[in-house]
Formats: sequence, C-alpha cells, structure tokens
Amino acid sequence: MANRLPLIVGLVAVILFIAWSSIFVVNERQQAIVVRFGEIQSVKSEPGLYFKLPFGFIDADSVQYVEDRVLRFDLDDIRVQVSGGKFYEVDAFVLYKIADPETFRQTVSGDQVAAESRLRTRLNSALRTVYGLRGFESALSEERTSMMREVRDQLRPEAESLGLRIDDVRIRRTDLTQEVSQQTYERMKAERLAEAELIRARGNEAAARIRAIADRQVVEIVSEAARDAEIIRGEGDGERNRIFAEAFSSDPEFFEFYRSMNAYGEALADTGTTMVLSPTSEFFRYFNSAAGANASTPVAGGGNGADAAAAPAVDSGAPSGDAAPAAEPAAPAN
Repeated sequence: MANRLPLIVGLVAVILFIAWSSIFVVNERQQAIVVRFGEIQSVKSEPGLYFKLPFGFIDADSVQYVEDRVLRFDLDDIRVQVSGGKFYEVDAFVLYKIADPETFRQTVSGDQVAAESRLRTRLNSALRTVYGLRGFESALSEERTSMMREVRDQLRPEAESLGLRIDDVRIRRTDLTQEVSQQTYERMKAERLAEAELIRARGNEAAARIRAIADRQVVEIVSEAARDAEIIRGEGDGERNRIFAEAFSSDPEFFEFYRSMNAYGEALADTGTTMVLSPTSEFFRYFNSAAGANASTPVAGGGNGADAAAAPAVDSGAPSGDAAPAAEPAAPAN
C-alpha cells in the first residue's frame, strides 16, 4: 500500500492538471474564441464555465479572450481643410464593439490595437471628406449632428470588415488654427465695427428727427404763447383804458388831480436830476391852488408877481415840501 501511494498521488495530479487544462471561464466582460490547431472551433459570448481539449501548449485547443464591452478610441488634433480653403483642428472619438469575434480573429488576429489603427486611418479620411464639403460654421450649427452621422456611415463598412460594430462617432472639438484664428478675429472685429457704425448712424438719424420735431414744437408753443400774451395784453390795455375813461367821465377834476399827483411822483423821484421850472408853470398848478388854478403874487412897486418872480431851481432829489414855494395869492381888491 505504501508503494502505491506515490502512484496514486501522481495519478491524481495528472487528472487535476488535465482538468485544469480543459476548463476555462468567461466573465461578463469578455468573449472567448476557442482555436484548435489554428482553426476557430467556437466562440463563447455568454459568461460561464466551459470545457476544451487539454494541452493548449501543444496547440490542441487554445482560448483567446476579446472584449465584450463598448470600447472607445480617440483621434486628436486632426488638421482638416474646409470648403473655404482654411484649415482647422478637429478632435473626435469612436464608440465601437467587437460584434463578430471570428472575423475579428481572422482579420487582425484578435489584436485590438491593430484594429483601432485601421479605424483611425479610415476615421481621418472620413473627417476630411465631410469637412471638405462644408464650411467651418457647419460644425457649430445644427449640421453638426448630420456631419457626425455621415462620418459614422463612412466608417461602418471598414469596421464591419474587421468584425466591429460602430455605435457612435462624436466630434469633440473644432478649433481654428492660429493663423485662421487671427484672420477670423479681424473679420469679426470689422463686422462688429460696421454694425456699430450702422447702429450709431441710425441713432443719430433718430436723434436728429426727434430734435427737429422738438424744435418745431418749441417754436409752435412759443408762438402760440406770444400770440395769447399779446391778446391778453391787448384785452388788459383795453380794459384799463375803459376804466380810465369811466373814471374820467365820472369826475374829470379828480382824474386830472390824480394824473398830476402821479406825474409829481415820477418827476420828483430821487433820481439825482435837477429841473428848473417857473413857479407859475402849468406843471405846478396844483401846488398853487387846490383847485388847480395859477395865482398872481403882488410885488413891491406894484408889478405883477409873475413878472417879478425869479425861476426857482428844483432838485428832484428833495421832497416835494422843499420845493420853491409859490407866491402867496394877493388879497382880493375891495
């Protein structure tokens, strides 16, 4: 029994080795391609435990794992020329999946890097073609979606020949190159300046129109106000003359006295002007008599007072009481 133990242990080890070589596991993120002597025997796409012929090292059965997830690769800083002849820099990425593991194995030997290299070449060509048919503004407008769809459709035949399925193509960035950026900036600046000048000209035109309307309204309002003022002034003068006429007709003597008093106030005001008037002047008739009649003053020697009286100097700056008094009236003759 002791001599059989090493044999049993060896046999068990061989069995375990054979079992281990015959089993492989596929998880949910992978697909497995079973290859026997260089020929694809089967593809395991569902996760689980599977069996194969042992001794893969002698090329009996070997398992190659490929991704079962959606993969992505990026294409950066692609210099494309648009329809206007200018160049731009574009970044894009592709979402794809290995849909046919057998074709993928046969075309690129299951090498993901080799497959992406071929897709990059085709993607570069598709981007140049799509951008070459449009201007730069299209990538910034609603046409962006249709552009990405065209790139995807051009990329799909190449991807299907590799056993891949293109799920989506996205353009991440479309930028101006340095020289184009400066030219675009200058053009946009010129357009904005022209637009500003147009807006300013329209504003000046509107301001001039409003100013002209306002000036016309000012002239109209001033003219109407002056007309109304003249009418009111004329009506006031007429009413004043009417009142004066009524007052004069009701008491002419008092009206004359009132007019004379106003004349005294204006003529003898403190203006610094000296007037030389005769005491018997018509201007001083209400100083000579309350009734307004000039009186004669007797003079020694029997002469007339008007002939003997000298013309007094009257300073309009002195009060009326300081004026040269008129000669007292002569006593009535018996």
